[in-house]
Amino acid sequence: MPVSVPGEIGRLLVVAFVLSLFAGRLVQLQTIESGKYTAEAMKQRLQRIDLPAVRGAITDAQGKSLAVTVEARAIFADPYIIKPEKRQAIAGAIAPVLGLNPAAVLKVLGRSKSRFAYIAHGVRPDQARLITSWGFLGIGTLPEYRREYPNHSLGAGVIGFVNGQGDGAAGLEHSLNDMLAGREGWQRVEISRDGQHIPMGEDQKRPSVPGTGVRLTLMLDLQFAAQQAIEKQVRASGARSGTVIVMDSRTGRLLAMASAPGYDPNRYSRDPDRWGSPLVQDSYEPGSTGKVITAAAAIEKGGVRPETPFTVPYQIRRYDRVFHDSHPHATENLTFAGVLAKSSNVGTILASERISGQGRQLYQTLRDFGFGQKTGLPLPGETAGLLKPPDQWSGTDRYPISFGQTVSVTAVQMASVYATIANGGVRVAPTLVAGTVGADDRFTPAPQPPRRQVISATTARQISDMLEGVTTPEGTAPKAQIPGYRVAGKTGTADRVNPACGCYTDGGYTASFAGFAPADDPRLVVQVVVQDPKRGSHYGGDAAAPVFKDVMSFALQTMKIPPTGSRPPIVKIYAGG
Repeated sequence: MPVSVPGEIGRLLVVAFVLSLFAGRLVQLQTIESGKYTAEAMKQRLQRIDLPAVRGAITDAQGKSLAVTVEARAIFADPYIIKPEKRQAIAGAIAPVLGLNPAAVLKVLGRSKSRFAYIAHGVRPDQARLITSWGFLGIGTLPEYRREYPNHSLGAGVIGFVNGQGDGAAGLEHSLNDMLAGREGWQRVEISRDGQHIPMGEDQKRPSVPGTGVRLTLMLDLQFAAQQAIEKQVRASGARSGTVIVMDSRTGRLLAMASAPGYDPNRYSRDPDRWGSPLVQDSYEPGSTGKVITAAAAIEKGGVRPETPFTVPYQIRRYDRVFHDSHPHATENLTFAGVLAKSSNVGTILASERISGQGRQLYQTLRDFGFGQKTGLPLPGETAGLLKPPDQWSGTDRYPISFGQTVSVTAVQMASVYATIANGGVRVAPTLVAGTVGADDRFTPAPQPPRRQVISATTARQISDMLEGVTTPEGTAPKAQIPGYRVAGKTGTADRVNPACGCYTDGGYTASFAGFAPADDPRLVVQVVVQDPKRGSHYGGDAAAPVFKDVMSFALQTMKIPPTGSRPPIVKIYAGG
């Protein structure tokens, strides 16, 4: 059959036209719009990966680890290349190993348009190796770090913890987070269609900057002894809680800060109600341990001396209120030293009435010792306690304030009071951070804390001598005695406020003891608080003084502080005769 030339030419023209369209589009893609599509392709392949910083360590005064950063892994997915029928099996295998909800893992795997999504952070290397050994397409790991607390609950109320997002969430980990955390970096890498990193592909990077380490004043051995002692007493007495502080009276350094009950920061989610720092967050009425401040004001502003006599009945009336001592007794003739030794509320009121200024002098002395003011320790949630100014006092407030009620303090504030007396009347601000450690392991000491003369050295010495009378058989705390050492201290037994009524009815008691040793050359202060003991005696001389003895004995031996060998003063308890 003859070929139709016009028809053939027509078909060739159509083919040529179609080919020209393809060629034109190709030219358009490869030249005019090549940059646009190259960028889109690169955007699909380029993924940002976070480069975590190594968090700074927290150590004790001797460099022993309290909080450390260890190697870990992040588990990630490339949902784009994971087949839908494989998602359930992958989630079912991975979730139990990581302690995750399978539904949550499945949700991550279902982000089919995503090329990169984290499944878990802080995974132990052995767990990560197990997951990668299964060879799931689209599942991989990246190196990162995890926070560990090698001593578990030891000092948890001070140290705190780092949460699952890598942020400090309690204690020093929270308040010093910016310093400890460093600066996170990032890297953008090119990922192939099958989810593999392209070694020679596009690669941008900003390196991470490691965090700064923090060295504390705490001593691990003392911290351990203090925590064991207070945990034992809280259990034995059925108490609500308890705290112990060991402080260097000369430098203000806190050597131990223990609280019970505590929690394990490695498993912080188990005890969310214990995450706080009770040593600075919980305030309480100090009771008779606060009488030393009234004693200081009475000596310096009221002309009272240790031998000044007082006729002390069991109870007295002031305005519409009756105040009494803790135990009924016949009227006694006591010296002021005897008032302190026997912890007489009535005798303290009588002495406070000799302080001039209608309560203003007593208030100022309380302020000078640190009442009503935060200590400035780098712990979150610190309270200043409660100390109203005199113009807000009722007609009778000055009387319970004189014996440590109607005011509130924290454990650290009260320890600082006794450190001031032990230090010759010089108040040194409490210190918890000894310094910082940089990436080069160079130690930078913290600035010296402020110092201020609060009372005269003579007054401090007189109060110290009187406090030695407290630990004699005639005082309230013979159980605080330490063989071979001279011990000065004071018991406290205060009513607790019942939050249900805002009154003292059925609120329980706060038992406390604060003291220092050696009394004639003070080095260490130990302060103990036991909240609401329910078994045995609720008095400070019974519930708190024995804890003081155990912790102070250990501290003196650990720090190799020998007895002075000097004779204690003769403290005259009774007036006359």
